[in-house]
Amino acid sequence: MLNIPYGRQHITQEDVEAVVQTLQSAYLTQGPTIKAFEDAFAKYVGARYAVAVTNGTAALHLCALSLEVEPGTKVITTPITFAASANCIRYCGGQVVFADVEPGTALLDIDKVRIMLESHPKGTFSGIIPVDFAGHAVDLASFRELADEYGLWIIEDACHAPGAYFTDSKGKQQHCGNGRYADLSIFSFHPVKHIATGEGGMITTNRKDLYEKLLLLRTHGITKDPSLLQENHGGWYYEMQTLGFNYRISDINCALGLSQLSRAASGLEKRRAIAQRYDEAFQNSPIRPLAKPIDGGHAYHLYVIQAEERKSLYDYLRSQGIYTQVHYIPVHLQPYYQKLGWRKGDLPQAEKYYEHCLSLPMYPELKPEQQEQIIELTKTSILCEL
Repeated sequence: MLNIPYGRQHITQEDVEAVVQTLQSAYLTQGPTIKAFEDAFAKYVGARYAVAVTNGTAALHLCALSLEVEPGTKVITTPITFAASANCIRYCGGQVVFADVEPGTALLDIDKVRIMLESHPKGTFSGIIPVDFAGHAVDLASFRELADEYGLWIIEDACHAPGAYFTDSKGKQQHCGNGRYADLSIFSFHPVKHIATGEGGMITTNRKDLYEKLLLLRTHGITKDPSLLQENHGGWYYEMQTLGFNYRISDINCALGLSQLSRAASGLEKRRAIAQRYDEAFQNSPIRPLAKPIDGGHAYHLYVIQAEERKSLYDYLRSQGIYTQVHYIPVHLQPYYQKLGWRKGDLPQAEKYYEHCLSLPMYPELKPEQQEQIIELTKTSILCEL
């Protein structure tokens, strides 16, 4: 029987040696490997600054804190995402307002966001959190134009999309997380992501003011920087200048991240090749993959199809040892958000997408013969339903 997960990490001997070297060094945390990983990642995405943290959720929370989200703050985001994209606003007491998604891509629909903004007085909303779902880069240039019109900030949730890009109106590739259009961007290094650190996250930005806030908030709000201290009693002296959190990542995690980052480009190339094989196999069939950008900038964290009998397909593939997944149950339909007033029928495109979506296995080490088995079994199941 097959045993193929929808996603998995790939750990090489070089990764192991990088971690062992850190374990044998003077620093397990708060050491030089963290800054090295931050600098390398900032360079990879093209941003000025990067701040490594414990996970992607912590990254989102710190972004919300640095942008001064508080009770009464209203923020727009998508329902087709992991819950953390919305929860980060609730952590700060803010109000989450979901807008519907595009039917072809499941990305946040900018037209729906515009209608929402136009139907409320200016100043009602403070920000937007678009998500580069499945690795498809959101057109942040258009969102930036809209955000500037209404005085909003943007947090880009790019957890699915390191290496992805969209092409702007001048024909230039704009990579996710480069800080050109979003005030802040966040990434996750969970094992199924492009770069694995076990658990970990990263925030990138081009804004020095936000970068300095993030550094303070990441470490209890404490600083020892002499230029920032209100007093200075000596070399031991530190000050807690705001209420922060312990969202520090370890040098051990960052050593693994640095090693994984060194082959991120080759992993991305493999993901795109796997996606192309799926695309070719499913042409002229009832299987409908999500729409993809024409410029090839997709990062393919996920390969999502739409199937009429999704549960039957899920159960059949599972019986054959192929473990697919559903991304995602619309966040507004979660019991917590229903308690806040959201109901089925509020976001019809997101709900229709959820009824049919299924993520097929997608990871760089997926073997061609394994993929061929996935394709054939998927086609067999679909044809049996017709």
